[in-house]
Amino acid sequence: MPKRSRLGQLAGLVAAGLVVCAPVAQAAPFSEIQAPPPVIAQAAAVHEVPSQAPPGPVLDPAETDKANSQETKRKIIAGVAAAILLGLVILGRRARSKKKKS
Repeated sequence: MPKRSRLGQLAGLVAAGLVVCAPVAQAAPFSEIQAPPPVIAQAAAVHEVPSQAPPGPVLDPAETDKANSQETKRKIIAGVAAAILLGLVILGRRARSKKKKS
């Protein structure tokens, strides 16, 4: 079998695709295809905008301050714990390196 060029292979694939897809494309002429009913009029009636938005939640300043202080407390505790763990890691590496040298 002789070698085909890439362009020849591409032309063969296009021809095969046209042979396979042509009957499907010709199954229903374009003039017989019915267009879907217009949805624009229905969409305008469904999406009515309310005249006023409902009021949002009322936030109590005392509760907000309490929540902020609790969050700050949690962040401080997490920072201290991270610093302690970092110190332990540094001390452990220093001890291991001294042990390795001697």
